[in-house]
Amino acid sequence: MTDFVIAGPRHALLPKLSLLRRIYLPRTADAAAFAMSTYGIPLIVLATTQSATLTGIAFALEWVPRLAAFSLAGQVVDRHGTKRVFRIASVLRALAVVAAAFVLPTQAGGVGATVTVMALAAITGVVTEFSYIAAETAGATASKDAGDRAHRVQSVLLGIDQTATLAGPALAGFLLHWVGVTGTLLTMAACSLLGALLAPWHREPRLVPPAAPALSGLRTGWKTLTSLPALAWLVTGLTVSNLATGFLQAAAPVIVVQHLGQSSAAVGLIWSAAAAASLLAVAACRFAIDRLGLWPAGAASAAVAALAGLAVSQAGDYTRFLVMTAVLMAGEGGMTVVLRTLRSHLIPEPVFGATLAVTILVMLLPFPLAGILVALTPATAIGHVLTACAGLQAAGLTAAFWRLRREPAMRATRTASSAPSLGEPQPQ
Repeated sequence: MTDFVIAGPRHALLPKLSLLRRIYLPRTADAAAFAMSTYGIPLIVLATTQSATLTGIAFALEWVPRLAAFSLAGQVVDRHGTKRVFRIASVLRALAVVAAAFVLPTQAGGVGATVTVMALAAITGVVTEFSYIAAETAGATASKDAGDRAHRVQSVLLGIDQTATLAGPALAGFLLHWVGVTGTLLTMAACSLLGALLAPWHREPRLVPPAAPALSGLRTGWKTLTSLPALAWLVTGLTVSNLATGFLQAAAPVIVVQHLGQSSAAVGLIWSAAAAASLLAVAACRFAIDRLGLWPAGAASAAVAALAGLAVSQAGDYTRFLVMTAVLMAGEGGMTVVLRTLRSHLIPEPVFGATLAVTILVMLLPFPLAGILVALTPATAIGHVLTACAGLQAAGLTAAFWRLRREPAMRATRTASSAPSLGEPQPQ
């Protein structure tokens, strides 16, 4: 029989397992599958169809179903628990990827191959969001239990994500270049199955919300988000910023392979370098939050992201494109530590899944739009659109952090756990 211990303020029973086994290892497996599918599938589409337009459409198809699944995913996690949802989603993603791995070699290009890779993008987009919401909810509960060390737990989780982003795109590009589409897809499936085997354990809230329509969960999450001004302004700034980031991600295979004459492995190298820079930024941001508070750390990260976004749009060769992209993603990484720390403290536990789903839904709305923009933009005009998006990113981040300087939650030197002075609504 498994030994159990009392953990957390509500004295929920948990298996006697470390955070490494309960939270960090499942998150690592899921993040690897997430990174390989998010960055690898557009490369697979480009390799299969040789079409920049279809690559942009595939990027949009990855994100549109994800957005549609968010409100439902939050409700399902709140209702049925993280472990069950995480495991089912991971298995479904593995099955979809394995099916595509066996179907694509029989198509030999043409319409059948195009339909298969587009369907793969849509299916993996949906199930990935269920596993992601489940993993985020488990991590947020661990952060709440950590009290004023919440930002340390969140920085570890973000470090896991960035490490997966470092290895995932490079591995996907390498596998696609050397062993082809089938080997790449089977590796993605293996990561998904490993995540299903591990599955996160954590303290589940005692209060389980009754079953309700998906729109009800969306309304609950939106009401909670708008009642937290610090979180709402930060989400607004990051949403505007994500248009530039999304366009860069969607256009990168086309820019690097077709404009700069590099290989698919070179595309993976860019995102791996970006993830390495983000890991350094995460460590620096945690240090800055400890000593300066959330707003200075977030504002500095926003400035780095805004300036790098403008610079990457002017990069004329592969080396500068890689370096500026890495700096941009480092700034994004620092802002994400601030977002996750604030989010884990301010959102009441009984509605965390629904509110988390809404915040992510809002922030990711620009990504399918970015894919559509890439599909509609002539190849010669991609640089001009990227410059316009970078200008909008700089303006949005400046406005958001200018407003956030007045928020008590952002001025705190260290985000105290459940402190009323931070404006956190108390769970009912």
